[in-house]
Amino acid sequence: MMRRSALSSRLERYLQLTEDERDALDWAERREVRVPAGMVLMEQGGGVDTLFVVQQGWLHSSTNLKSGGRQILRFHYPGDLIGTSSIAWAQAANTLTAVSDCIVSELSKVNLGRIFKAQPRLAGLLYAMAAAENVAMADRLASIGRTDAIERLATLLLDILARLRVTAGGVIESFDLPLTQKDIGDAVGLTKVHVNRTLGEMERRGMIERSGRRIRIVNEAELIAFTGFVDRYATVATDWLPQPTALAA
Repeated sequence: MMRRSALSSRLERYLQLTEDERDALDWAERREVRVPAGMVLMEQGGGVDTLFVVQQGWLHSSTNLKSGGRQILRFHYPGDLIGTSSIAWAQAANTLTAVSDCIVSELSKVNLGRIFKAQPRLAGLLYAMAAAENVAMADRLASIGRTDAIERLATLLLDILARLRVTAGGVIESFDLPLTQKDIGDAVGLTKVHVNRTLGEMERRGMIERSGRRIRIVNEAELIAFTGFVDRYATVATDWLPQPTALAA
């Protein structure tokens, strides 16, 4: 039995898909690939003709710095369509790496183009979702340049929590964090030593609780007020989308 697409599940948080729309996604992303933790799925500057849908696991997109370091731009979770930042070129704009053992589905640019042609409402929803993700990334990167270490880490944790809720089926207050402290540091512009100290300080202040890799936000409302975090994932406007193809006049 074919796995239900995590992308379909995510999209249906915003809009009920038709059977034709679900079938179009299932057909386009039918080829699954298992990716072990640490494997590079896409290399910055390398050729790219395929996007990926995350079915299980975490990945991240990063860019190489002249100093030899890296900047992690975005983390990817089940339900994400990744590689859209490279869709305008023949070369990958970022490096895509598995954080944990993953299952991804390949979605070629050609098949994505077919979806855009045959299912314009679905195409519009994918576009809107990508736009929301870009704003969320801009919010987080702005926090790196304008806030201290605690605010940076708090913003990242709130962003992860909000994103995971889209496919978790309800409100969650805690999550397993499969990231190393170096991963976290490369995402928020801190050394791994500073990340360790800052997480400890957040725990001492009662902002978070930790148990192994499990992170719990103690008082989400207070942390949101402290950081000014805006949840860009909870809702996506769909009132402008065209009618489903089957119902179009």
